[in-house]
Amino acid sequence: MTTPRDLLIVAMDTDAGRSPERGDLALALAGGELIDLLSAQAVTLDGDRLVPSPPPAVTDHLLETAASTVAAEAPYESVGDWLWRRGRGLTETYLAAFEAEGLLTRQRRHRWMPFSAGQTAPADSPARRSAVDRHSSREPVLTALAAAVGLDDEPGQDAPDVEDDAVATVLAAVHDALRELDAERQRRAVEEAAADNIRRGE
Repeated sequence: MTTPRDLLIVAMDTDAGRSPERGDLALALAGGELIDLLSAQAVTLDGDRLVPSPPPAVTDHLLETAASTVAAEAPYESVGDWLWRRGRGLTETYLAAFEAEGLLTRQRRHRWMPFSAGQTAPADSPARRSAVDRHSSREPVLTALAAAVGLDDEPGQDAPDVEDDAVATVLAAVHDALRELDAERQRRAVEEAAADNIRRGE
């Protein structure tokens, strides 16, 4: 399994009240992809710029797709710009892959699920157990990404240290993107509230 796959399983396993926004999750999934690509030496960082290192040594088809989207020539793309571009619709992309691979199951009892109107959840599988074990053991990368989107089961604990500078750069870019997305949501909420007041003549 990959980091983004593990993150999606953790997100789907969490209580509905703490489920992240799809946009937030998509950015974190893209961050997980990039960290896995760095680990596989499919990309390297030159400052905050992504430099491809062909051929990509990855076997997951979603990671292969992610690697193929990295700009092949200078000027290379920044980590932040790539996260925004790759993150568009990425939650839906992973959910579709899970469904195609038989990694989702339908819930019998009716409860609201943020990922599908059909009450889907991760199927009991080695992939799910591996993701849960990785999260419960507080593996640094998965813990950091889960915490970034509000999935940390133990918010009082300090996040494990991430010693790799490139990984830390990606995690920082994910946090920056999430803050930017939250600011955009707040701006839109203010504008919509102002428009509602105008319509009501207030």
